[in-house]
Amino acid sequence: MSNDYIGLAREILAGYQPRPVEKPASRDAAVLLLMYHDAGTEHMIFTVRTNTVEHHKGQISFPGGGRHGADEDLATTALRETWEEIGVHPDHVELIGRLDEVITVSDFRVAPYVGVLRHAPYEFVPSPIEVAEVVEAPLRHLLDPANTKYEPRTLPDGTTTVSPAYLYNGHRIWGATARMLEMFLDMLRGDAANQERHQQWARLRGGDRE
Repeated sequence: MSNDYIGLAREILAGYQPRPVEKPASRDAAVLLLMYHDAGTEHMIFTVRTNTVEHHKGQISFPGGGRHGADEDLATTALRETWEEIGVHPDHVELIGRLDEVITVSDFRVAPYVGVLRHAPYEFVPSPIEVAEVVEAPLRHLLDPANTKYEPRTLPDGTTTVSPAYLYNGHRIWGATARMLEMFLDMLRGDAANQERHQQWARLRGGDRE
């Protein structure tokens, strides 16, 4: 597998058609899987949420949030939320694609966008209200199976599946964030075998805390 993960992602997503989730009552939201290349290493950005935010207190997540009425589209939502949460100006991000929609336990229908910082290193400015820490995880670490655990989860229909958790520098990336991350990493690996589980988890509501 090539070490040019950003180039590979750009190539794959250029022809990818993201699959929607039909759940009209859910609230629209968007997140940004933001990557950058610096000093020979490619990273992905996560945030650790403060204990004062409304949803998912203290958990690790991608920058993002609910769509505002003034947002032109969900891409605008993802970029606006990233600017508000970690100080990345929308003009400094190249959007390269979008993944399948995911439903969270808080009943958001999330559109995951994938983007690349136009220059790095970058001086992140986390919002003290929303973000306790910015986590910059190397993609090669996330792609290493040794850093992934699979844990059983019971779905609302009573069936059991497994959900990933990614470990990095004392952090545990799990829940909806881990499911979106797995979807992306499997694209990089060319692993189509997990698509059925991705779709099963995309429709999840109530079986996980994130």
